[in-house]
Formats: sequence, C-alpha cells, structure tokens
Amino acid sequence: MEETDLVILWGSNAREAHPIFFHHVLKAIHRGARLYAVDPRKTTSAQWAVPGTGHLPLYVGTDIPLANAIAREILAAGLENRSFIENATSGFEEYRRSVEPWTLERAELITGVPAEQIRELAHAYARADRAVLCWTLGITEHHNAVDNVRALINLSLLTGHVGRYGSGVCPLRGQNNVQGGGDMGALPDRLPGFQHVENDALRAKFERVWGVAIPPKGGWHLSGMFEAMEHGEMTALYVIGENPANSEADQHRTVRLLSGLETLVVQDMLLTATAELADVVLPAAAGWCESEGTVTNSERRVQRVRQALPPPPGVRDDVEILCDLARRMGHDLGNPTAEELWNELRALSPAHAGMSWTRLEAEDGLQWPCYDESHPGELYLHGRLWARPVIGPRAPFKAVEHDPPVDELTDEFPIRLTTGRHLDSYNTGVQTGLFASPMRKGGTVDLHPEDGWRLGVAEGDRVRVTSRRGSVVAPVRFDSGLRPGLAFMTLHYPDQVATNELTIDAVDPGSGTSEFKATAVRIEPVENAQLAGKQETHGSALHRPRA
Repeated sequence: MEETDLVILWGSNAREAHPIFFHHVLKAIHRGARLYAVDPRKTTSAQWAVPGTGHLPLYVGTDIPLANAIAREILAAGLENRSFIENATSGFEEYRRSVEPWTLERAELITGVPAEQIRELAHAYARADRAVLCWTLGITEHHNAVDNVRALINLSLLTGHVGRYGSGVCPLRGQNNVQGGGDMGALPDRLPGFQHVENDALRAKFERVWGVAIPPKGGWHLSGMFEAMEHGEMTALYVIGENPANSEADQHRTVRLLSGLETLVVQDMLLTATAELADVVLPAAAGWCESEGTVTNSERRVQRVRQALPPPPGVRDDVEILCDLARRMGHDLGNPTAEELWNELRALSPAHAGMSWTRLEAEDGLQWPCYDESHPGELYLHGRLWARPVIGPRAPFKAVEHDPPVDELTDEFPIRLTTGRHLDSYNTGVQTGLFASPMRKGGTVDLHPEDGWRLGVAEGDRVRVTSRRGSVVAPVRFDSGLRPGLAFMTLHYPDQVATNELTIDAVDPGSGTSEFKATAVRIEPVENAQLAGKQETHGSALHRPRA
C-alpha cells in the first residue's frame, strides 16, 4: 500500500473506520501516490484525495452505474490490459457488451458525478503502473452487495490491477479478526479453511477427525436466522461476541424476535443490550489480552495472541466455556490448549498446514495459503493469474446491472439517510461507551446547512427523523461535506439515538447483509420541549461491566 501509485477508497471512510490502515495510505500519498475517494460524503478521508477532482460524490446506491461507466471509458480509450484479460479471465465479451450503454453522460445523470471526473478516474486507474482498489461497508451494506463487489472486481480484472506488488483489490475488514473468523469456519456453508460443507469428500475428512456426522447442507446466515425466528423455525440462539439487539437493521423487529425465543444464551465480555434479553449470560475473557490463540488480519496474516493477564474472578476463556458446556451435554472435548486446537486446524485445512506454532512465534506471523513448513506463505492471493498459462481456474468477469435502493424516496420520505462510523467510537458503543473521549460528537443527525435552512433549524436543535419503520429524535449537526438531501447518522450511541429503529432490513440474497446505507426518511423540527426528550424506541438499558 505504501508503495503503490494510486489508491481508490470506494465506499470507505478509512480515516475514521480503519485509522491504522489509513496511516499506510498517508505514507503512500506523502511519497506521491494519488488518492480518489468514491463516497456520497466528503469525509475526512476524501479530504486527502486529489484536489478538486479526487472526490466523486455519487448518489447513494449508484455504485454499479459508476463502475460500469468507468469500465466503458477504459474500453473506449483502449486502456484495458488485453494480454491479462486473454490469459487469465473469462466472460469478457459478455461484460464488454453489458457496460456499453453506460456512457459518461448517462452515468452523470444517474450517479450525480460529473462526466469529466468519471473520465479522469478511469484514465488514472487504467494508466497507473500500480493501483489498489479498496472498499468496505459503503459497498457491502446494500441489498445488492454482492453485485456491487463484482462491479469493482470487474475493474481490477479489466486493468490487471490484481495479484501484483502494490496492485490489487483490498476489502477492508470492519473488526479485528473478522478474516480469522471466516477462516475458522464461522460461515453458514464453510468448514475451516473455506472448505464447502456440501462437498462430500471435504466433509468426510472433518467427520473422521471430529467423530460426528456433519449436516450436509449450508445453514442460515444472520439475516436468514431472523427470518427463521419470524417463522418459528428457530427457537433457540447462542450469541458469542455479537450485539444484534443494537446492530441489526429494523431494531423494532430485531428486539421482538430475540425476545420471543424460547432460549437465548449470550457469551460476551460485557453485558450488552442483547445479553439483557438473554436467559443465560456467560461472562467471557477478553480475547486480546486474557486468552491464548491467533488472529488473522486483512492481508491474511496469522499472528499469535498471548495472554497478558488472567481474567477476573468468575470470567472464563471462550474455549473453556464451550468445552465445559459440551461435557454437560454428554460430549467430552477434553481441555485443549490453543496450540492443540491450532494443530487440529493445520491437519484439516491445507491453507494453514505449514503454519506451525513454532513458526508463528518465530516469524511474527505468516500469510495463508502456507502449504508446508518450507513454504513462506503467499504474499498475493491471486498471483497465480500472472502465470502463463494461468494456474487454476480463470477469473470471471460478471455483468451486473443497476438496482436502486429498496427504500424509495417519495414526497413523504424525501431525504436519503446513510449511516457510518466516527473515529472515536466502535460499533454499538458497548466498549467505547464506557470511557470519555474529547473527540466524541455523540448521537446526531448530520445535515447540509442548506437543508437546515429549509427546515428552519439551527445546529443543536432537536428534530424528529422518521422512516417507514420507526422514529427517533436527535440534535442537528451541520456538515458541508454532505450534499443537500443527504443525511448521516451513526449507530454508536443506541441509548441516545437508536438509529437502527430507522434502517431497513432489505437483505442481499448472497451475503445476507441489510441495506444500512440507504434509508428514506423525513425530518421535522420538534417544537415541544417535552416531546423532544422522548423517543419512540425500544432503547436498551445502560451498558454495564461484566456480569
């Protein structure tokens, strides 16, 4: 990242949501790299973009038209990497036909981004020797999240910006060890090492080691679980380190479904709003300092985590809790150490086979895939695409079409609300809400000053924000980085402003992600002081330290 020539942050305010990563971006900028930021807001990240033209302020939910127009311009200018396309990809001709209608002029009309800025980004990206395309929740928290991601992958394949030093795609992970969770099989259709549960041979390998029959069919993702609760198919839930009562879209529905379960068990280090609804709460150790194990970061680097201090009295390590629970259910898993568990993983996941505990200690982490103990770990996941002939399957182009946000703007709900993060706070505020920060803004609804003037409100005035699902009251904060008609809120402060009372649970069928980024709302001044102090919300009780 530090030695690339061009960085695109697409739907990513990395300066606030991924601040450590953004330090590496800044190092690239300081040595001459150009930054382009594709974001409805002029965020603190976009302020570092190419002056004047580096911020592309698209309308929420128009990422695919913009990506398709960039592709068409690259093709029209003859800037595609033809040799890479012919050697390493498939589906190019169908893709080329699909983007042909997306002229710069049509894209400007749909996205709100000036045609000249689209052209500039297309040429800069295609002509760069090395370029990195990054995205995060601004791309994935939509009802068509998978298609959004495919649209960006298409651009990387078109230009050959993949699998090379300083040149690739980089989906930024939202929390520490999200990558590691997926690697270990915390997905509804995958076993550890991303091995598909519906593959008979792969499943049999795990069955032999684990001594149990594994269901041969993929399970529910998070949104699918709530659908199953709605229909009575799921009556018990075990939640480890998650706070869906505050983090899921359409909070009214979420709390109703969690409250209606026959059994809810929560295992966490803090008494979250979800834990307060639970029948059983199991206080768990802090994984970053009270446990032994590993984490995996966004570049697939597995690193050791070492216990720095013991958990407080009455608090136990996650593995200890799970093994004790298994014994009470009639299955003795023993008392495995972190190293023993890791060695079992190595025996089952080819991608991790070469990562011995000793190597992880000595080499300060290794990147998967790492096939044997002489393997250094792969620096590039997709480096194989540059072999001639290509090693393994070709990378497919995928034609994708524009599909606007589900929550339509109307005269009754004329303002588009999008959500995101602040630098000083984390997710639903369970942890960061326990300490003060001089940077903390608190729960607000951010508006362009022109919208404030139109509504007749000043900064700090309280307004009612209403969607088709709920209503909250929040103070106004003006942000000239927004365009008129666009509002911004965050979910960090659910006890102040329950933003997810407003959001829609329109779900992407591929990823199971709700459309947090595109809600239709109306905003009205609150005249009555007594009314201003109330919210139509199921706000949770105060977050408290460990149970």
